[in-house]
Amino acid sequence: MNVRVLRPLAFSWLMLAAACASASAGSAAAVPVSAAAQEPATSTPEARAPWLYVANQVSATVSVIDMQADNVIATVDLQALGFTSNAKPHHVAVEPDGSYWYVSLIGDGRVLKFSRDNELVGQAEFTAPGMLAMDPFSDRLFVGRSMMAVNPPQRIGRIERTSMAIEELDVFFARPHALAVAYEGATVYSASLADNSIATLDVETEDVELSRVEGPTHTLVQFAVSPDGRWLVAGGELSSQLLVFAIGDDPVPDFRAAIDVGPAPWHPMFSPDGATLWFGNRLANTVTVVDTQSWTVASVITGHGLAEPHGIAMSPDGSKVYVSSRNLKGEYVPEGAAAGPEQNGTVVVIDAATRQIGKVIQVGRYAAGLGTAARPQG
Repeated sequence: MNVRVLRPLAFSWLMLAAACASASAGSAAAVPVSAAAQEPATSTPEARAPWLYVANQVSATVSVIDMQADNVIATVDLQALGFTSNAKPHHVAVEPDGSYWYVSLIGDGRVLKFSRDNELVGQAEFTAPGMLAMDPFSDRLFVGRSMMAVNPPQRIGRIERTSMAIEELDVFFARPHALAVAYEGATVYSASLADNSIATLDVETEDVELSRVEGPTHTLVQFAVSPDGRWLVAGGELSSQLLVFAIGDDPVPDFRAAIDVGPAPWHPMFSPDGATLWFGNRLANTVTVVDTQSWTVASVITGHGLAEPHGIAMSPDGSKVYVSSRNLKGEYVPEGAAAGPEQNGTVVVIDAATRQIGKVIQVGRYAAGLGTAARPQG
């Protein structure tokens, strides 16, 4: 394994300061949690309805949402499976055919593997796991470290999904959190929460190239790779900026733009056609939509149900956008519920065309990462 330290990443394009346009969004009544998922035993991968998994960090549960009906169809109780009340499920990854799903448990130091029937079929030990990144071209699943870990090992995990065997790969910086897979699984990106360091890891050779974004500390929360593999983006929690990197010709990120996007941009996601990028602003209770042709803010969505937005997912056709909210301050109170901080988290369903909130789904407490069937990126 070789480590190559690159020169700092300076602007090689231009800095964009985008004015935020706003789009008011409507709301709908919350949907209560139901009991169990049902699906015909003969269903094939092609016939399976797309399901969305919601990690409820305080409740130690995972909600399962049918993305056609936009209803909760099952709730997986981790304590009933022997895990602790402090398990802290954080992020979810799903097989491309929906056959298995995986969830990281910050508190219990595990990555769990479940069947589509929500049966626990495997697990891997890993200290303070956070973000998950699936390689849909191979049997690999990558895992970073949680934000809650102050001084975790300077390594990410590589899991062979079939066996759940895990090995740790050095990235040589503190608090590796943001994570993405590109180049058809040949390259993995990780970023530090402590400084502006980015690791470009060659999966086969395990060679690492380190680079650093110049300027103030951004605290890079999470990456997203464009569907055509040309762009890598990351949200800066402290800088309130979206950072844009070109990766089409060379896997090492080439810093192109920093866009002002409002407080605490969280998990980003490209639309299936790559024309727009979506993410929640955790400290503003908004969802920002960026036009990727001009790299400017196209819309800022507000509305009932957005309360510390965290995770994001899209329907397979890109017509609906799902955003989870922690709601730890109790800013969203379901109709008929008493006001106060002890509120459940939410998942809002946004119409991608109108950019209006069509439904608010009530899930468990501290709704964090979302996961649905992986689609190839880059």
